[in-house]
Amino acid sequence: MAIKTRITELLGIEHPIVQGGMQWVGYAEMAAPVSNAGGLGLLTALTQPTPEDLAKEIQRTKDMTDKPFGVNLTILPAIKPPPYAEYRQAIIEGGIKIVETAGYKPQEHVDEFKKHGIKVIHKCTAVRHALSAERMGVDAISIDGFECAGHPGEDDIPGLILIPAAADKVKIPMLASGGIGDGRGLAAALALGADGINMGTRFCVTKEAPIHENFKKQMVENDERDTKLIFRTLHNTARVMKNKVSEEVVAIEGKGGAKFEDVQHLVAGVRGRKAMEEGDADDGIWSAGMIQGLIHDIPSVQELIDRIVSDAEEIIKKRMSNFVVS
Repeated sequence: MAIKTRITELLGIEHPIVQGGMQWVGYAEMAAPVSNAGGLGLLTALTQPTPEDLAKEIQRTKDMTDKPFGVNLTILPAIKPPPYAEYRQAIIEGGIKIVETAGYKPQEHVDEFKKHGIKVIHKCTAVRHALSAERMGVDAISIDGFECAGHPGEDDIPGLILIPAAADKVKIPMLASGGIGDGRGLAAALALGADGINMGTRFCVTKEAPIHENFKKQMVENDERDTKLIFRTLHNTARVMKNKVSEEVVAIEGKGGAKFEDVQHLVAGVRGRKAMEEGDADDGIWSAGMIQGLIHDIPSVQELIDRIVSDAEEIIKKRMSNFVVS
């Protein structure tokens, strides 16, 4: 049996499961196993230091899978922005057929990708942003509930409301993201009107995920309360794993009047990456969602996807149908 949706048909994948585009995680080692297991793996463009490095990573992934995979390109305002057009060109020249965009004003990139026959999924945190992306001409939406890791937006709308609210208005295929990590989440997402799921934190806690085992074990030990919201006072909210560094950031913000410069030394990407590589889960900022409370093991990607699909099918065919009486 299989779960066929508009997402599986659009992307040419077996299961309606997409791996999130995660900074410092979206390497070939992560994307290829997801695609090989029937989902859609994503490389993270800006994890690569240069567009040339991205081109090499695309080829490396092709050497590891003959299944569809994509690339995430996140566009964020910056004093010195990365050469987005060059990263975009590396994606196009690499023969990538699926791109996940996220962030600030992606129209230019969407237009260029579409010219080359590339399917575009846009990731957003609000219905109004989803509708705007739909008008831009993207092929699918990934809608992020407040439970998600990373940037959940400033509206604080959880998935149980956000997913059906988006499904009521968005006409193109839609992925549900945030707080999803097992078959119950997939079945619930489909029931709420989505066509599939996008998972980040859950894929981090797999054997293949290219992060230190200490971080994986910490996320297994954590429960749903073990996240912190940082940058709230800066109106750039981010959900991260609860640890000494994130608690210090929250404490500084809690004093009032904090500026980014006051916490910059704590949240620097270099520090977070060093902590991840060395395995000190208390010494850097690490994006993680509330789904930690439902993560109890470290399976292979194949085992995880097979289990999610099998459990979702069981729920849909048996548990849910048993509630309906004639």
